[in-house]
Amino acid sequence: MFGSGKARPRPGVRRRGIPALIGTVFATLALLIATPNAATAADRGADDAPAFGSASLGSEIRRHEGGDRVTADSIVTPLATVEGVDVSSHQGNVAWSTLWNAGNRFAYVKATEGTSYRNPYFAQQYNGSYNVGMIRGSYHFALPNNSSGAAQANYFVDNGGGWSGDGRTLPGVVDMEYNPYGATCYGLSQSAMVSWIRDFANTYRARTGRDAVIYTSTSWWTTCTGNSSAFGATNPLWVARYASSAGTLPAGWGFYTFWQYTSTGPTVGDHNVFNGAMDRLQALANG
Repeated sequence: MFGSGKARPRPGVRRRGIPALIGTVFATLALLIATPNAATAADRGADDAPAFGSASLGSEIRRHEGGDRVTADSIVTPLATVEGVDVSSHQGNVAWSTLWNAGNRFAYVKATEGTSYRNPYFAQQYNGSYNVGMIRGSYHFALPNNSSGAAQANYFVDNGGGWSGDGRTLPGVVDMEYNPYGATCYGLSQSAMVSWIRDFANTYRARTGRDAVIYTSTSWWTTCTGNSSAFGATNPLWVARYASSAGTLPAGWGFYTFWQYTSTGPTVGDHNVFNGAMDRLQALANG
């Protein structure tokens, strides 16, 4: 009855005391904590995935293979070497005079990735390195599961990857390394990967008259091409290894042309050496 001060329990429902209620609440919380939310886990995985276009020369080699910080005076190389850097959108607008004053004499700039990404800082980086006096070139981050080698070579050439015989422009680079967005070898068999690289290299040569430089690590090359020796006679090698020596090279190459020896140098960008004196670097630019 309204105003009686007593609430009548509903039929079939037994009233429970406060201790039982508290126990139920804690049991429910424990269950929620112990059972991960599938949607939340999926969202977290998506957030951790790299953004398209964020890959740069050696970014995935560093992530997969690691390596110590190496300083220039600890490198085991021929006596005649030239220092240089490689940059991408991660570096933004680069202070090229600082890099020049630090002794760098060449630069490679990321131009493209796949067939839809262009480095938004390309003009400042590519022209800025040239204007300060460096010999410069550009590179393409390959996505062999995205489109054909020919399609990506054409996209590269059309968006900063061309070559001119001005004596200050290096041949373009195809960056072959671990897939930042999925399977290590992009879902390709070893023979299919070799065919893809050949398609890129042949198209680049047809468009520019130059043989593309191939950037890779010995580990990735062995895993994804079966350590193919198909390119050593034609395409210069840029090997990545963050140690005190370049180590064992991929099959087919008796020497490297460039060596990326550290990603944590004293100045901006990854650091590299050219395997020769300045006049040989100029000869490579001249073709």
